[in-house]
Amino acid sequence: MKKFLLFTALITGTAGLLGAHEFWLQPNKFIYQWGEIINIRLLVGENFEGENWNGNKNNINSLRLYLGDATDDLSKRISDTSQGDSLRFAIYDEGTYVLSYNSKNTFIELDSLKFLAYLQEDGLQEAIDYRAANKETASPGREYYQRSVKTLFQVGEQTSALYKKDTGLPLEITPGMNPYDVKPNDSLVQMEVKVTFQQKPLINQLVKIWYRHNDQTIKQELTSDSSGVVRFTVQPTGRWMVSTVKMVHLPGDPKAQWQSYWGSCTWGYE
Repeated sequence: MKKFLLFTALITGTAGLLGAHEFWLQPNKFIYQWGEIINIRLLVGENFEGENWNGNKNNINSLRLYLGDATDDLSKRISDTSQGDSLRFAIYDEGTYVLSYNSKNTFIELDSLKFLAYLQEDGLQEAIDYRAANKETASPGREYYQRSVKTLFQVGEQTSALYKKDTGLPLEITPGMNPYDVKPNDSLVQMEVKVTFQQKPLINQLVKIWYRHNDQTIKQELTSDSSGVVRFTVQPTGRWMVSTVKMVHLPGDPKAQWQSYWGSCTWGYE
């Protein structure tokens, strides 16, 4: 049984304008010593530069910390009126750990031009084509969206297989190897990441790779293969994020025509 102590659990946030904003979990650092305080924030922003996301327990569908043979439901620790922006806890066993967050649906409506720009930005060509074929391009875009995000962090030197844990997120992003097995003297390492939606590989999916180091961000845009996998090189510096968006048409829904799922997975070496 993993030894885990939760000090505080505070999350706040408003839905805000979706636009091209990414959403991710960011620890104050990614590699900790045994028993050290871990502080994880929920951030929203562009260019892998985030601001605190504001919300409360009512926005949470699930918030889970995976501890090897145990799972801690952190949503139970958050009140409806909490004010703050972070989770704070300590872990007393070495290993690789995963924190996942899935939000409840939020409704948003954008005018036709903003909605088209958003679809183009995130490579949602199926939605663009559907709207064109059904003469909806000039109509406002009405959708529900939700977040499926997780972060991987390391305690001590001993790594574990928890990095590949199926967290049950609708949109899951899973590294093919433990990022913390990349050593400081490794210059470039080939990384595979698999993207699945409802347990099935996402094929020909636009996937964004973000690398931030020394106050600079480098972004790559890749397309997943027939197995839902993208490949890129990593180095053991800075912080990394893989993100993607999946959109599904909602036939017959009285309020929204679309459901989108925004996914991200972060890890880092600072």
